[in-house]
Amino acid sequence: MSRTEHGSSCALAFDDVSVVRGGRTIWSDSTFQVDAGGFVAVIGSNGAGKTTMLQVILGLVPVARGTVRVYGERPSVLNNEIGYVPQHYDVEASTAIRGRDAVLLGLTGRHWGFARASAPDRKRVDEALEWVEATDIADRRLSELSGGQRQRIAVAAALVAHPRMLILDEPLASLDLRNQHEIVALLARLKRELGVTILVVAHDLNPLLAMLDSAIYLLDGHAHHAAIGQVVDSELLTHMYGTPIKVAHTLQGDLYMRSV
Repeated sequence: MSRTEHGSSCALAFDDVSVVRGGRTIWSDSTFQVDAGGFVAVIGSNGAGKTTMLQVILGLVPVARGTVRVYGERPSVLNNEIGYVPQHYDVEASTAIRGRDAVLLGLTGRHWGFARASAPDRKRVDEALEWVEATDIADRRLSELSGGQRQRIAVAAALVAHPRMLILDEPLASLDLRNQHEIVALLARLKRELGVTILVVAHDLNPLLAMLDSAIYLLDGHAHHAAIGQVVDSELLTHMYGTPIKVAHTLQGDLYMRSV
C-alpha cells in the first residue's frame, strides 16, 4: 500500500485567529502551526470550542480575525482534501445501506443515487476498504455491523477521496476497549503508510497517548499547539478541565492520566 506524498510541510497554520459566534468570542489571538503527517489531539473542556475548531478547519465557520491555512490554502478551497469522520456517523449515513455504498457516498457526495458508480469510483471504494481492512464486511448493511466495524467504514468513507488530512470527532466514544485499541492502531498505520495528517477530538487521551505527536488545546479562551509531552502535564490539564488530573507512568514507562 502506498500513497503519493504531498510537498507542503505545514498542514495547518493559524495566524492571530479569533472566532465569534452569536456575538460571543469562542477563542481569540490564536497562532500556531501543525506539521504535515502528524497525529494530533484536539482537546479542551466542554464548551471550549473543539467543534468550532473543526468547523473552522473544514471551512464551515469563518474567522472574525486572522487567517487560517490548510496546506497553504483557505480551508473552503480544500474541503475535498479533508476527510471528516463525524462523532455520530450512524446519523450521517443511513444504517440501511451497505458498507461499500456508505464509502461510495463519501466520494460522490450529493450525487448519491443519481448515477451508477464509474469504474474508477468503484476502484477507489475497494482501495479504501482495503486500507481499513473492511473488505469482508463491505456488502453488509451498516445496521448489521458492530460499533468498531461501522467506525472502519466511516474512516474508509473519509479516506476514499484521498485527502491530505483526516479529522475525526470522538472516534473512540462508545467503543469497548478492544475496538478502541484496534481503531487507534488502524489510525497509526494509516498515518504511517498513507502520510495523512490526523486530527482527533478526544475527551480521554489515554488510548491515544502512545500514538500522538502533539495536541491543539483550548485553554483560557485561546487555541494553543504543543508537543504531546508538554501538554500531558498535571498542572496544565488540571487547569484546563477544572478538576485534579494526575499524570503518571506505567511500569513500562508509558504515560497515562487519571482524575484524583
